[in-house]
Amino acid sequence: MKNSPSRQCLLALITCLFFIPVAQAQLCFGVPLPANPDYHYDDSLLVQSPDGTAIAANVFTPSATAPAAGYPAIIFVNSWVLDEHEYLVQAAKLARKGYVVLSYSARGWGCSGGEVSVLSDGDMLDLTAVVDYLAARGDVDMANIGISGISYGSGISLKGLALEPRIKTAVAMSSWGNLGEALYGNETPRLFWGSFLTLSGLITANLSDEVPNNYADLLAHRNIEQVLAWANHRSPMTFINLINERRAPVYIANNFGDNLFQPNNILAFFAALTGPKRMDLNQGTHASAEGFGLIGLENETWDNTLDWFDYWLKGEATGIMQKPVVNLRTDLQYAAEGYSQWPPAQSSERTFYLGRRGLIGQGSLRDSPYKPWWPNSDSILSGIDSGASTGIPAVSALLDGHTGIPVLWPLGLTNRVNGIVFQTERQLWPMKIRGNPRLSLELTPSYSRMQLVAYLYDVDAWGMGKLITHAPVTLHSAKAGKRQTVEFELVATAYDLPAGHKLAVALDTFDLLYAVPTLVPYSVTFNYSSAYQSTLVVPVL
Repeated sequence: MKNSPSRQCLLALITCLFFIPVAQAQLCFGVPLPANPDYHYDDSLLVQSPDGTAIAANVFTPSATAPAAGYPAIIFVNSWVLDEHEYLVQAAKLARKGYVVLSYSARGWGCSGGEVSVLSDGDMLDLTAVVDYLAARGDVDMANIGISGISYGSGISLKGLALEPRIKTAVAMSSWGNLGEALYGNETPRLFWGSFLTLSGLITANLSDEVPNNYADLLAHRNIEQVLAWANHRSPMTFINLINERRAPVYIANNFGDNLFQPNNILAFFAALTGPKRMDLNQGTHASAEGFGLIGLENETWDNTLDWFDYWLKGEATGIMQKPVVNLRTDLQYAAEGYSQWPPAQSSERTFYLGRRGLIGQGSLRDSPYKPWWPNSDSILSGIDSGASTGIPAVSALLDGHTGIPVLWPLGLTNRVNGIVFQTERQLWPMKIRGNPRLSLELTPSYSRMQLVAYLYDVDAWGMGKLITHAPVTLHSAKAGKRQTVEFELVATAYDLPAGHKLAVALDTFDLLYAVPTLVPYSVTFNYSSAYQSTLVVPVL
């Protein structure tokens, strides 16, 4: 019997609450498996990296006689806070299908030696050593090796595909294209997720000092050029030309509600790939869609992964390449949609113009430019949350994506001192939003440092807003007291606004996901004039 979304979500929460703390103990012991006639399982493998670092691994070997060319092979790399035992369920399934499957703990994790320095040159040495081990076995088809991982392991998979030419294809789940953008997009430090990564790494791994030091620099907005250079070397986008040169096939699966690796930058990476590729955009938070498959639940992402490897490594007609290049699930009904590219080629843009809110009511999102008789403005203050928010970090996106419990906010209760709302009239027809909404705002900040967080809402007949997407933007050297244009993209989304509902954007200066640039109180003034316009551009089908 299929698991309901609510049951899957409960199992995921149980996994987070119980399995991850066990992993944090980082005890070096094997995980025994019952004997199986279909494969042999060895959990005692240590691979020596060229610099002497010992890399802990396990390997599944099929019992069936190897083909003349050898078994195809798959390498799995651990996620952050986990180790080489993360993929046991899927590895056993692949071994029964005739693959040699090797899972290893990246350096600094689990029982592997070395320090965690995030996709360092040492990590690439380790991957090369793993491939050397496969070559030395004598039973592996070296022309058909794949690599995969979730989160941290996905980054190593993509960079490894670029730098290790013996790897044919990669499957990357909950991955990133540009690490600097993931941690500091729109010059806004990711407070919740960055703190989670740093603190959990300090607890569960042998974390290099450069990781917390660089994160502290992002929070303090210092040494930014050096930190972004460090992040650039750890970004698959930096090495994408090497993937494209040999047209290595890439399958990526990410989640719309992932506020650790928000989909915008992995979508840019995907668009820049010129070889065979596939992208699944699921609902949920970081690693939640594919995470269910790790504990054996029915899982579309893992089904596609097996089909992908069977096609590229075994030459089987699985039908995976006949599916649309981009497959997504919308927020309201989980309906699958397929497109040849992202954003969809058939999409267009609808522009709304922001109009003043005045003393009462909300500001407007108009279909035509707002042209007051004389320039005027609205202002908000920093310091206190307006009420608009992304909800509980990680938990809200998980519940929204897998149980249908959305992030809700009655927009009429938005604190007018610290936030502002602009909304449309009721829409006569449904609005199918597909892509990255964009804001262009005419602002005057009172201080050189400021932050805005924009929230896009679906507003029902009772004024209740359901969060569609959001994005922050931070200025560290604003022109205090002078009008300036601030432009930024919101996180990519796929959402159907029902007929009869309103579209609204709320803006304030604080959200739990992001670090504020200053504790000094400041104001942000929204300027209106017939000479210039603030706009919201929404991609629609």
